[in-house]
Amino acid sequence: MVSDRPPIYLYTDGSSSGNPGPGGWGAVLKCGGMCRELSGGESATTNNRMELMAVIRGLEAIKWERATVIVTSDSKYVVDAVTKGWLNHWVAIRFKGKKNEDLWLRFLDIYRKHDVSFVWVKGHAGHPENERCDSLATSRTREYLAAASSSPATAAESKM
Repeated sequence: MVSDRPPIYLYTDGSSSGNPGPGGWGAVLKCGGMCRELSGGESATTNNRMELMAVIRGLEAIKWERATVIVTSDSKYVVDAVTKGWLNHWVAIRFKGKKNEDLWLRFLDIYRKHDVSFVWVKGHAGHPENERCDSLATSRTREYLAAASSSPATAAESKM
């Protein structure tokens, strides 16, 4: 059955300050003239986790079943894992020695519900949606950094 729905364009980016450290993710969904922005973060994470989380949360936000989704990301980690078959290998070896198993399993759960393709773009190269996602992600990272620097434990440690 051919869908009469337009494709959904999902743009994503992730960031972290330190690896691990505070981090954020940003996603922009575009479809048929509509645009939705999403962002979030964590207090202790890695850049790769935030890159992957952006894709996951973007896909989870799609309400249609079997949507055609084109994901554009500057993350070679995410794009290559899917397009070069690394993820299938990681699943076959049960992620032995691999990081982020929890997120990859969550990704697979939602990925399998749609028809998803990936496009890699160079980061910080002027791609408008990638730049917007970077702004969303780094804004969240800064929020977590600010929260960490204002916590009583951090203030006490800085006096040492």
